[in-house]
Amino acid sequence: MFSSQIRTDLALEAHETVQNAGKDSHSPIHGVEVQERYHKKSNTQITRVFITTKNGAKAIGKPMGRYITMEAPNMAEADEDYHREISKELAHQLHYMIPDLKKEKSILVVGLGNRDVTADALGPDVIDNLCITRHILQEYGKAAYNKEHIHSISSLAPGVMAKNGMETAEIIKGVIEQTRPDIMLVIDALAARNIRRLNTTIQLTDTGILPGSGVGNHRNALTRESLGIPVIAIGVPTVVDAATIVRSALDLLGSSAYVFDPDEPGVQKTFQELNNMYVTNKDIDETIKRLSFTISEALNIAFEIS
Repeated sequence: MFSSQIRTDLALEAHETVQNAGKDSHSPIHGVEVQERYHKKSNTQITRVFITTKNGAKAIGKPMGRYITMEAPNMAEADEDYHREISKELAHQLHYMIPDLKKEKSILVVGLGNRDVTADALGPDVIDNLCITRHILQEYGKAAYNKEHIHSISSLAPGVMAKNGMETAEIIKGVIEQTRPDIMLVIDALAARNIRRLNTTIQLTDTGILPGSGVGNHRNALTRESLGIPVIAIGVPTVVDAATIVRSALDLLGSSAYVFDPDEPGVQKTFQELNNMYVTNKDIDETIKRLSFTISEALNIAFEIS
């Protein structure tokens, strides 16, 4: 069967792909450690992938660092109580990723994406629902919140180059230079290789993010090395490329159901065209709205200190 490159932003899927391609799918990959646990109350499967060596990073195709994947099958459903549990669990994972979050910090939250493209509007929508404190603290101090300790939260939705003519990294670097935050959280929509993970999976990583990588539109990286401060990325896969859907359908049918020559020019051209087409759910507008509330609620919970 035709073997085009599987496009995914999820480290978990990249790990699965490498393992499935090997002779022994249960054999561990050197330099990659995987931990799994199930959270019963939120019906969430949590997988932590640690890439600890350069060889492991090369094998997986992801930078060295920590990746946490939360798979919640019912996350696309309109159940407020369930989404509240997801928000609490995501806040817990954020505290694991940022262990000193109980101490006062200046935190910049960046929402990547294009507001005019529904499947790409997750980042800006999260920003709209976030509790921002920096300007209040600067004007009135902690007394405004009647708290002894509180984070200074600021946000930014830089838009896309097609609209502002600037690299996202350029805008963020300017803001960091002026506001000097201690840490940055970046929210973005991702691409997956498995349709069952669309809008039901959240990935956290301390490796930063490469904007547009999911759809093959690479921009300058947003990482600790490029920005000078720790960067935590939170993403939800909202699209899958059409070629992946076709491959999955053919795999379900079995190799005997449909046979073709992978070297045939027509086959290669067709799959190349499909790789440039992206598919999302028909109710993506409502889904993005729910997911943005879930993530923003998680951030508000994680940032709340006495």
